[in-house]
Amino acid sequence: MKKINYILLFAILMPELSASITEQPGYSVTINISGASEQKIRLAYHLGNQQYISDSTYTDNSGSCRFEGAEKLPAGVYMIVFPGNNFFEFLLSEDQHFEVSCALNDPVSTLAFEGSEDNERFLEYQKNWKQLQDQAMDISEKLRSASQNGTPTADLRDQLTAQEKKMKKFLLETAERYKKTLLGAIAMSIIPVEPVIPSIPEGVAKRDSIIRLYSYLSYKDHFFDNIDFSQPGLIRSPVLAGKLEQFFGQVVIQMPDSIIKEADRVIAMSEVQQEMFQYVAVWLFNRYATSEYMGHDAVVVHLADSIYLSGKAPWITEEYRADLAKRVEKLRPTLIGRKATELIMNSFAGHYVSLYDIHAEFTILYFWEPDCGHCTVATPLLKEYYDGNRDKGIEVFAVCTQSDREKWERYIVENGLTWINGWDPQRLSRFDLFYNVESTPMVYILDSTKTIIAKRLSVEDIGSFIENYRKYSPKAQSSTGR
Repeated sequence: MKKINYILLFAILMPELSASITEQPGYSVTINISGASEQKIRLAYHLGNQQYISDSTYTDNSGSCRFEGAEKLPAGVYMIVFPGNNFFEFLLSEDQHFEVSCALNDPVSTLAFEGSEDNERFLEYQKNWKQLQDQAMDISEKLRSASQNGTPTADLRDQLTAQEKKMKKFLLETAERYKKTLLGAIAMSIIPVEPVIPSIPEGVAKRDSIIRLYSYLSYKDHFFDNIDFSQPGLIRSPVLAGKLEQFFGQVVIQMPDSIIKEADRVIAMSEVQQEMFQYVAVWLFNRYATSEYMGHDAVVVHLADSIYLSGKAPWITEEYRADLAKRVEKLRPTLIGRKATELIMNSFAGHYVSLYDIHAEFTILYFWEPDCGHCTVATPLLKEYYDGNRDKGIEVFAVCTQSDREKWERYIVENGLTWINGWDPQRLSRFDLFYNVESTPMVYILDSTKTIIAKRLSVEDIGSFIENYRKYSPKAQSSTGR
């Protein structure tokens, strides 16, 4: 267990999600643990896929202690953690005054609540659900063994299907019985969404592909049907973050336009509850602000524009908002699909050169320095690629980012760099601003219209990227009639 801060990008701390204020006074949870005399006990909670310490105390000689406060805690799934990181879970929602008892050597099976109907129900739910899961695992193990041994498996498959239906029935009944409660929302959220299989007549061209496409679209569009976004207690549970991670990591196509469309849709769902909206917005922003996928910065710019810079994020400071605005304006002109900003500067050849005067199928825009450690590795590799492909529609516009002209010229001569070598030590072209050059080497790839099609690639990946782009880009697909 560890306590960490949930951060926004650029090291700005996110304030604690505010607790719902009600007329009921505070919280008081008394813990009675047999066999736990003078032991350190911690109160923790889930937030996304992490766990955080809320408070800690010591039991007295009889194994009792109490966690209490003047204000109610935010609803969610909490934990009592013992020495050795053994723990049990319980719910905190409206009911925050009760007692818990258990034995230190077996807390889960000896657990009992007094004064909390919510947790009595949650405990019963946990026991029944675990029993159903154990039964399913037992059947699955038998099925795995039978498959390996070559014995018939049809009966076991039927058993597993029946068990899965039984589990779904239990979750549905629990969700219905405890509708509008955190327990009901948790039970409902576990039920997987089943895609609608369209009825496509036999003989239709590409029938299987059509069925797969419609099934995927159905699954994607209804993925969050069983999530109650009005229930803020799901924020402090393992459920919501897991669903978000599965959806945006495995279901959504990893292209900026697709991500933005689905992010907007999920954010709109979350707006029914302010804490939920804040959590989803922060989760999405953090995910794509730290993504290593090329092009995902377009998602960051979109979320910044639509939420953080539009006044819809009251949880951020004005200082953070101003800093974010500056960073977004640096990202904006470099987004994939944007026309590259014109660069006009002096050159090693002694005359001014223009980026837009280059007529090539692909232009590699390369920012570098002669004595940059990484550049001394990347530049020779780029030269090798360029020498082998300069007659195949490839040109390099290399911009030196430092101001030592002698060192720059010597490196060009000694290494035979015959591409276009730009020189702008005073940065009059503002290349550092328009291309967000904060380190070297940095690579952009432009197509024949000077549209940015790739950026921040390693030099080693340039060749394979261009080869694949020639094969699979929309322009290539249309030219081949595919």
